[in-house]
This record gives sequence, structure tokens and C-alpha cells, in this order.
Amino acid sequence: MADNNKQITKFKSVRDSRVSITELMLPSHSNFGGKVHGGHILSLMDQIAFACASKHSQHYCVTASVNRVNFLNPIEVGELVTLKASINYTGRTSMVVGVRVESENITSGTRKHCNSSYFTMVAKGPDGKNVPIPGLIVTDDQGVRRFARSKYRKLEAQERDTKFESKTFISHNYLKELESENIKIDLK
Repeated sequence: MADNNKQITKFKSVRDSRVSITELMLPSHSNFGGKVHGGHILSLMDQIAFACASKHSQHYCVTASVNRVNFLNPIEVGELVTLKASINYTGRTSMVVGVRVESENITSGTRKHCNSSYFTMVAKGPDGKNVPIPGLIVTDDQGVRRFARSKYRKLEAQERDTKFESKTFISHNYLKELESENIKIDLK
């Protein structure tokens, strides 16, 4: 009940909900190739996105989507991994959390950017329904760029989803375009 009575701030700055964690990568985090398993890193990314979104919204948050995760550099067992998260975009009940992953070799001090991704998180009330969140205060060009990029990424995803919706998709329109791909089309 107390959750319904709390005051939600109208706007919060990016700084207000920024979160970072650093963790040592252990042998138990490795895959068969001896590198840190991508699934472990994805789990850490989801956790920090949750923490950042919950801190911004002051509500429990769920992951609605993850936008493209490219593993740029492998992470070695024994390296420190730092994850940084900040709010890039706010809608009415959802927010885009930018997550950056870097590794650091403890002995050499060498740092690598391992990946960046964007998590769309949705704030939930005690009844499980979506709840409004504070807007975002942006104070620099980088913040405006991140907000605009997230807005357009969202619009492009909506367009892509409707363009390839199974009810309206016409495969004939794509046959010529797919001829140069590694596909054998045998429509009956």
C-alpha cells in the first residue's frame, strides 16, 4: 500500500540513476574455449539494467527487450569486468538503459571495450501493471544524442516489426532480393 503513496519525481537526471559494478571473472564463469561465457555477461548486463531502471523509476522493473548485443572482445578468466549503466531514454512507463561492458587485465592494466547494448525496461506497480516513470533531464549534447538515438531505434523497430508481420508479409516481394543469399527457396 505504501508504494501507491510515494511521491514520484517528475524528472530525474542521468546522474541520479547511473550504476556501475566491477566483478572478477572466475574459472566458473568460463566456456569450453576458456573465455568468459557470454551468457554470464548477459546476466550481469540484465542485472545492472534492472538496478539502473529501478533506481530511476523507483519501481520494480522488467526487461521488455534487448537491442543487439555484439561481443567485440573476449573476456579472460582473471580479468576485472566493469559494467556501467545509465538511462538514455524515457517514455511514459518504459526506459532505455545503455549498458557498457569493459574488461581490465589486472597485471598489465590493459582495458578493452567488450560490448554495449540497450535494454528496454518497463516499470511495474505492485499489481503488476505498468506505471508512469519520471522523465529524463538531459544536460549535454551526448545526452541529447543518446535520447534521440533511442527514440529513432524504437521507431525503426516498430516499423520493422510491422513490415514483417506474418499476417501482412508477402514473400513474393522479397524473392528477387533473396536470390543472392545462401538460401534455396522451394515454394509449392
